[in-house]
Amino acid sequence: MRCCDLQGQGVLVTRPAHQAERLCQLIEAAGGRPLRFPALVIEPTHDPAARALLAEHWDLVYCVSPNAVSFAHAIVADRHPWLRAERVAVVGAGTARELEALGRPADLVPSGRFESEEVLALPELSHLDGQRVLIMRGEGGRGLMAETLRERGARVSIAEVYRRTCPKVDPQPLLARWSTDVDWVTVTSEQILRNLLAILGPTGREQLLATPLVVIAARTAEAARTLGFRDVVLAERASDEAVLAALCCRPLPA
Repeated sequence: MRCCDLQGQGVLVTRPAHQAERLCQLIEAAGGRPLRFPALVIEPTHDPAARALLAEHWDLVYCVSPNAVSFAHAIVADRHPWLRAERVAVVGAGTARELEALGRPADLVPSGRFESEEVLALPELSHLDGQRVLIMRGEGGRGLMAETLRERGARVSIAEVYRRTCPKVDPQPLLARWSTDVDWVTVTSEQILRNLLAILGPTGREQLLATPLVVIAARTAEAARTLGFRDVVLAERASDEAVLAALCCRPLPA
């Protein structure tokens, strides 16, 4: 990547452990030091209602994340085809890759920023009168998609197939070397951001707020500034490659 040399800088990677390795590899390849510190744990809901919904046939299924795909598949992996839908829409390229790896290519993928708003802008979703739509997501997900699709005439159901929790971890070893080792922080959701603040506590709050932060969604950037972060960089897309570009293609922190 052009202008991509992290020159040994330390980058805190806060994604769930099972999703962090690709970004860590990119950081290492660019000369940086990835510091793995998961601030979110993803676990299945084991919800029988979700399994029942996944057994039905749908006009449209919307997958909000790679986690939505993988955890839904785990619920019904013994069934073929595991996903019964005329069309499947996904939030972005990562979710599309996860879906294709499990044997069901996505039909609708946004080309702009990988957010629900971009999916809703697809012309194929402008009129859904009477169509049965299933949204696969985590517990307590955003209501924007369901609300908007209902306004467009769809009959919407929601299968919550995973939950997000805050890990219990001792922050002191990280805080003890923060000033020398952490040059950047990356977060990929507002919940990770808030979890990180909670984990580091009052002792680490000021160090965190003073460290340059890379986010992948405008709403997370807005939340970060409201919380007091002073240097917030919004990646162009919600992808590991875009996070790396945001780290590399701007002046280095002083």
